[in-house]
Parts: sequence; C-alpha cells; structure tokens
Amino acid sequence: MKVEFIKCHGSGNDFIMIDEMNESYDFSESERKELSILLCDRHKGVGSDGILFVMPSEKAEARMRMFNSDGTEAEMCGNGLRCVARYVIENLGKSEVAIETEKAVLASSKVAEIYPGIDTFSVAIEPVSFEVASLPMSVSSEQLIDESIPELSDKRTFTALSVPNPHIISIMDEVEQDELLKVGKKANHLPEVFPNGVNVSFVKVIEKNKIFVQTYERGVGLTNACGTAMSASSLVSTILGPNEVDTPIVVINKGGLVNCVVEKSEERYSIQLRGNGTYVYQSAVDINFENKEFHVYEKDFFNKENERYQELETYAQSQVGGGLS
Repeated sequence: MKVEFIKCHGSGNDFIMIDEMNESYDFSESERKELSILLCDRHKGVGSDGILFVMPSEKAEARMRMFNSDGTEAEMCGNGLRCVARYVIENLGKSEVAIETEKAVLASSKVAEIYPGIDTFSVAIEPVSFEVASLPMSVSSEQLIDESIPELSDKRTFTALSVPNPHIISIMDEVEQDELLKVGKKANHLPEVFPNGVNVSFVKVIEKNKIFVQTYERGVGLTNACGTAMSASSLVSTILGPNEVDTPIVVINKGGLVNCVVEKSEERYSIQLRGNGTYVYQSAVDINFENKEFHVYEKDFFNKENERYQELETYAQSQVGGGLS
C-alpha cells in the first residue's frame, strides 16, 4: 500500500500527517497501531513522536486521531491539532474550522503571528478538569493541587488535571532533564496510581506571563514540546504562580515557543493554544503490513518555512536564561 504523508511539527513536537479525507486508505485499527510503531521509529522508520490521521467527520470540518510512537492512541494532542488545523484550513480555504477529537469538537483558526514569518494557528484546549478521577488517578482526595506524590518524589509537589489528556505539573526554580526523565518513567510504571499513565511536566517561571516547560510524554518519553502539557502548565501557573488569565502567556520549550491564553467562565477553565504548524517535507511510503516492511520515497522539503522556524527556535532558547539543563 502506498501512503502519502506530510512530515510536520508544532514547537518541534513532530508528526507524520496522513490525509484520509481525500484518500481512501481504509486502515484497520491494528494497521493504525502498526503504522505508528513502524514509521515513528527514529532509527529504522521515518521518525516522529506520532501519527496524525486527518479523517472525515459528521460533527465538524474534520476529525483528528493521534497515535503515539508506541502505538497507543492519545485523547488529544495540542501541537498535532495545530498542524491538522492548518491542513484543513488551507484545503478548505477557510480562516477557521472545527476539528473533532475523542473528547470534544474544538475550534481552530488562523491568528496573528507569534513570531515574524511564522503562520500561527490557535486551537481550543478543553474540557479541563481538576478532578483526579478524570485522569484517572488513584488518591484519597478528589483533587491534587500543589501536593506531594510520595511514590514519585520526596522533594517535588504536583498539580493534577486533565485537558483532557492526563497531566501532573510541578513548578520549580530550575528544570533538570535527568530528574524529569526519572520521574516520568516512574509515573508511567505506577498503575496503582496512574492506571492509564500520565504526562509529567516540569515548569520554570522565567518572569510574569513567561514560563519554560519540558514534558515526559506518556507513550513517547521526553519531547521537545507537548501542546496539552504547555496548556495545562499555563493554567497551573495562573493558579499557583504570578501569571494572569485572559493574558497571553509565552511558553518556551526545547522546540520553540507558543502562546497560551487561559480563560475562565463560570468557574470553568479553557485554554487557547497558539503556535506554529510547520511542514517539514512531503513524501510517501510503500508499506507491506504482512511482513512489516516499507520503503520511503523521495522527500520534498519546505525549505523556506523550515528556515523561518529555525530563527524562532534560536530566539526562544535565548529567552530561557541560564540555559537548559
């Protein structure tokens, strides 16, 4: 089977995007999982954090399904949603569309640039819940706000929330990648606490309305960026830190930056996630599911927008201060 795809990324969180609205690939569920495991492999495959399937929808202009590199399906993916939003917006010639995800139909639109020359897309991140049952997470209380999780760490506190992906967030003075890797792995091998796994983020407040976030992503590992994690971290930084609702929060990550706007209405939170949806190259793969072999065709790179994004990435790293550990 020959499958065309676009390699793309949101804040360095990279994906293989496959159009099922205009192409009739008719993947089975096992084939979606197999595609993800084979093609996302960074040593033997195309290499990516996951696969985005852009599908027809009866509820919206399109439907998005996202499979992680280990073959598991995520409830949502904020960085991936921006890439899908761009694809659907450009294909339909609209400035805003709705995208169906597992938990909700989410508004997406093209908005003002977050950096000169970077086409920027805004996606709604919701529903948001602080109920531990929504993750799910097995603890004695109904919520966990800036509290310790003894099974994970004796020196960090965490806030748990779903957006709707499950997240635990810890705010600290400096983000240490080795510690995050250790805590992230441990959290995803604690079924008695996190039966479905969890995304773990460490957050540094750089200044008011500017934070640095790094995430151990469930099903992936350490990533350059995780859209729902940056959104969740922004929300937690308004509750526990100096940041403000209804004000753009600059979120720096290892892959660049985004803006998050935390909104609150009648005690309910939602987040607007604004950032790039950059195309790296387009290509195709010829895959044989029976023997698990595939061939990747020649790549056609989007050189100009990749060069522009490298400028943003360089700028973003200069904003962290003290470097990244």
